Amino acid sequence: MKLFSIGFFVVFVAAVAAVGQTSAGDMVVDVPFAFSVEGGSLPAGHYIVAAHDDMVRIFNAQTRGIYISTHAAIRSKSDGSKLVFHRYGESYFLSAVWITGNTIGKELFRSRAERELQVRQSEMQLAVVRPAP
Repeated sequence: MKLFSIGFFVVFVAAVAAVGQTSAGDMVVDVPFAFSVEGGSLPAGHYIVAAHDDMVRIFNAQTRGIYISTHAAIRSKSDGSKLVFHRYGESYFLSAVWITGNTIGKELFRSRAERELQVRQSEMQLAVVRPAP
């Protein structure tokens, strides 16, 4: 029982530390599927997404995070915070990050793996994940 208590405490502290790293403008989302980003893959789960200048950082209680290079994307009006994914079959690739109140977002460069799937599979669908209210 004591081992369980210590394990619970460690997980709790890690979760608090991750939440403590959030700042205004960060997005907290639950992504229901595994996805690829920056040549790597992340499992489905609870993530914090922080947008900075030409970079985006994605992290959770288990990871220090991945820093991703981005370029500006423009939309005509803000329709809330969201992550946009490109989906090819069962493969998801993070494509863009939008923050409420901004008409300029962060678009990710397509990875080699996504470009290869794009050539082999003609159908790409969009998947959108919004932060929990």
